[in-house]
Formats: sequence, C-alpha cells, structure tokens
Amino acid sequence: MTVALMWEARAVSGRGEELLAWARRQDLPVAPVRRETFRAPSDRVLVITWWQASYDDPDIPELADPPGELVGRPVHRWRFESVGDTP
Repeated sequence: MTVALMWEARAVSGRGEELLAWARRQDLPVAPVRRETFRAPSDRVLVITWWQASYDDPDIPELADPPGELVGRPVHRWRFESVGDTP
C-alpha cells in the first residue's frame, strides 16, 4: 500500500523563503519512495512524502516542527492512503 504524508507550515510574514530552505534541508532517517516540496502565497510550505507502508504504520518518519521563530502557527499534518490512479 502507498501512504502519503503531507506536512504544511505557514511562516511568520516575510520568512517564507527561510521556512522553505529549512524544510528542504530536513533529512528523514529513511528515504521515502518520493518526496516533493511546494510553496504557496502567504509564506506557506508543503512537503509530501510517499511510503510503501500501511496507513497506520507508526514507523513512518515525519518531518519535525520548524523552529518556533519561523512559523506563525502549528504545523499541520495529514496522512492519506492511495486508492489507485484514475485513467
């Protein structure tokens, strides 16, 4: 089964590039199948990692919380399981 973990944070106003750089430097103890990093208006950063694991696998590593002075609110995290591709 494929599981996708989504990690989203909003930087303190004007510090989006710093948050993006911080997120891109973060290593995980095990490499995911795939990892993508995105940015959006309002200094938001999104990281999605894909894993071959079960939905409730407690051993899937997640990105840490960034330093408190970089973020304007707590990090949001979601976990999804793949239901297959659409044609």
